[in-house]
Amino acid sequence: MSTAHKLTPADYIEATADVCGGKPRIAGTRMRVSQIASEYEHHARTPDQIVDSYPHLTLAAVHAALAYFYDHLDEIRREWRESDEFIARMQTEYPGLLARRRPTP
Repeated sequence: MSTAHKLTPADYIEATADVCGGKPRIAGTRMRVSQIASEYEHHARTPDQIVDSYPHLTLAAVHAALAYFYDHLDEIRREWRESDEFIARMQTEYPGLLARRRPTP
């Protein structure tokens, strides 16, 4: 019988003030839970597809991020809204800068 330490979903998620603005992320990475959840929710990507795109993540870590998302829906959705509001503000405040970055046809 193996006595090796088995990880729990909580072992995969961490949040520290000095990394990613204190937002929850997959431990040992800068991959925020909100990013994983967005890919799953908004882009209809499966956990396997997410791992294919980010091979430094494990399938267990992606599932842990999704479990965290479902346990903290309000928190993650608030993060999404704040990000959308920031982008809208920047587009209003700096339209010329953003326009210059768009490729011309």
